Amino acid sequence: SQLSLMKYTFSVILFFILCNANAQLNLVPMPNDVIIGKGNLILKEPIGIITNDAFEYGDGGIALFKNFLTANYKISNFKTGYTNRYVLPTEIFIEIDKANTTEAYSIDVQKSNIKIKGSEKGIFYAFETLKQLITKNKNIVSIPVCNIKDEPRFAYRGMHLDVCRHFFSVDYIKKYIDYLATYKYNTFHWHLTEDQGWRIEIKKYPLLTSIGAYRDRTLIGKYGSGKYDNKKYGGYYTQVQIKEIVKYAASKYITVIPEIEMPGHSTAALASYPYLGCTKGPYKTIDTWGVLEDVYCAGNDSTFTFLQNVIDEVVQLFPAKYIHIGGDECPKERWKKCASCQTRMKDNNLKDEHALQSYFIQRMEKYINSKGKKIIGWDEILEGGLAPNATVMSWRGEQGGIDAAKEGHDVIMTPGSHCYLDHSQSKNEDSLTIGSYLPLQKIYNYEPIPAALNAAQSKHVLGAQGNVWTEYISNMAKLEYMIFPRMIALSEALWTKPENKSWKNFEDRLPTIFESLNKQKINYSKAYYDLDMKVLPSKENDGLAIEIRKKILPNTYMIGDFGVSPDSIVKMFYKTPEKNEAVQNFEVHLVNQKDFNDHISKTKTSTKPTKDANNKIDKDLRKLSSIVQQFQFNKATGKKITLSVMPNNSYPGDGPFTLVNGIQNTMGTARASEFLGFLGKDVEVTIDFGKEVEISTIKIHTLNRNSSWIYLPTEIEVTPIPYIDPNIITRHAPLVATNKKVSDDKNIQIINLPEPTKCNSVRIYIKNFGKIPAGNPGEGTGAWLFLDEIEVE
Repeated sequence: SQLSLMKYTFSVILFFILCNANAQLNLVPMPNDVIIGKGNLILKEPIGIITNDAFEYGDGGIALFKNFLTANYKISNFKTGYTNRYVLPTEIFIEIDKANTTEAYSIDVQKSNIKIKGSEKGIFYAFETLKQLITKNKNIVSIPVCNIKDEPRFAYRGMHLDVCRHFFSVDYIKKYIDYLATYKYNTFHWHLTEDQGWRIEIKKYPLLTSIGAYRDRTLIGKYGSGKYDNKKYGGYYTQVQIKEIVKYAASKYITVIPEIEMPGHSTAALASYPYLGCTKGPYKTIDTWGVLEDVYCAGNDSTFTFLQNVIDEVVQLFPAKYIHIGGDECPKERWKKCASCQTRMKDNNLKDEHALQSYFIQRMEKYINSKGKKIIGWDEILEGGLAPNATVMSWRGEQGGIDAAKEGHDVIMTPGSHCYLDHSQSKNEDSLTIGSYLPLQKIYNYEPIPAALNAAQSKHVLGAQGNVWTEYISNMAKLEYMIFPRMIALSEALWTKPENKSWKNFEDRLPTIFESLNKQKINYSKAYYDLDMKVLPSKENDGLAIEIRKKILPNTYMIGDFGVSPDSIVKMFYKTPEKNEAVQNFEVHLVNQKDFNDHISKTKTSTKPTKDANNKIDKDLRKLSSIVQQFQFNKATGKKITLSVMPNNSYPGDGPFTLVNGIQNTMGTARASEFLGFLGKDVEVTIDFGKEVEISTIKIHTLNRNSSWIYLPTEIEVTPIPYIDPNIITRHAPLVATNKKVSDDKNIQIINLPEPTKCNSVRIYIKNFGKIPAGNPGEGTGAWLFLDEIEVE
């Protein structure tokens, strides 16, 4: 009938509006239900703000919203009240439901007024959304007509900050909280104690801040470089300051969860009170990074008395229902040699030191529970048996969270592969970072609920959290650079339902996001606009196909050995030479078109740059992005390669071809994207030369970083195929005894064949170190085997 046809037509139109709403509103995180109307509401003074009840914490965002309008749009004439009716040019009606404890809200923007409904928290988030909807054009401040119904997908949306490796002022902690509120995070995980500094005043133990809050010097180079600044460093927060920060966070509906590390990462406390350790000292607050053997003594009751007294003061400062107790990276070597710890194990029938750690955690959990609080711990607290009421924060991948959820425990996902914002965000990182590679798109696409969980188990996933460890983040500008825009991307992964998310749509909003950060004078990374280089095998497996891409940026050029290109993609090909050689100083730069044209007119340089012209360009032009890479060719470069096992998902590189792509990590420029990581597994590599070649030497680039659970291989076998003598199998001698003699950054395993051998392919068996020995970080678990490049000469 005509009536049913009309209904169908209306539903199609409505569906079209819903589907296209996200593309029209530059909101982040994107609300879950948006309908766009026609026209705009013009904000005209005086603005009436009418509520049905009084709000706590700064009037539920009203005061903050008024301040925002005044600071950004010079709107300062407001009429506010409760239930009173004004007839004003612009009216905002607020209906709060105090019985509602959710974070849901709705906004209805019409040309004449705005109606906001929701819980107390929801109203606050509604104002944060409203701020992003406001635009100004020719002195006209307006909001598009729209209807929004919204609530978050996850109840826990957290950001973490480590203030122990580097200290941040009270004012900046407040600014950090402001950032969280803007993007609708509701939890601030405050990492307050570590080996490198104790940052919270405990009145019963004043030495924690007079001694433990300071270190003699700080590592200023990469871990293992031995470069220090030789300056005393430290600081701490008084209890008055902590109360001030907690209250400030509460005004933005953010819960502050303190982390008091135990039983490991406790050297600053031991330096203050040496009786807390197994050896009784002396100890000092640590000046480098990593995992330390000295931990709290689990056999001494005075340790538990100390920690209980600390907790007594902590619970008075933090209203949150959780206290994070760490529980990660606790070596057991001291416990194995400590008579008190061994007695504790015997008296409690504990089978090993892992069970002793479980005893430690469960004993402290029981005390913390008695104070009306629950504990959160890193996923190591699963080892030896999980404390009954503990929530697990899964950082070593997702498996810890999966295991805990299956046991019925609540889980917060924060895997290093997707949630560590201290990791590099560019393959061409221009500042020192702890390593790995976490680009914007990867963090945006993170799905906190693992596929391994069923519907009932998935309910235990409370949400996820971005972590910011500050070993290489010493100031506010660097901190902002590391978290923006990635924390914005993560906010949408936690707030917006998967069916309402779109990376393409988020990309469309990025220019507006960057514009907003510019207005706020926030230092952020522009890695999203980086040139992207892919190195692929040629079709004939006889060289490298190099592809350089740039984002669709108007008025920009790529310049390099290929000349000047305004295109988005440039492709080059290098054929593997007969002899080993390097392509020196392979460079591509992204430059502004006008800058380049001005440079040409001034220097009369050809648009086909020569080497000398490129040097001149380096000096004269402001480069938006650059790739500088050396390719080292050998007989394996660009050849067909297969692996017996695939690398771990956390360190996949660009797949097997990574090992023969001609890119070698060097000291100071090591990139995680150029490593393949194998966790506890041996690997067999086969390289097919495609023709008969003569080989004599194999070089395998590896990594040796035991503090990160990465070990050298113990054996290597090389088998040329076909081979003249079936006995030609060269076994590389075990490397365990020589680990300490090999530089962490130049671990090239060299295997010389007894004599030059002709073959069509070569098979290389590389044996994993196996289980990590006692007393080392990750003891008892499988070691990582990291492979970079394989050279054949």
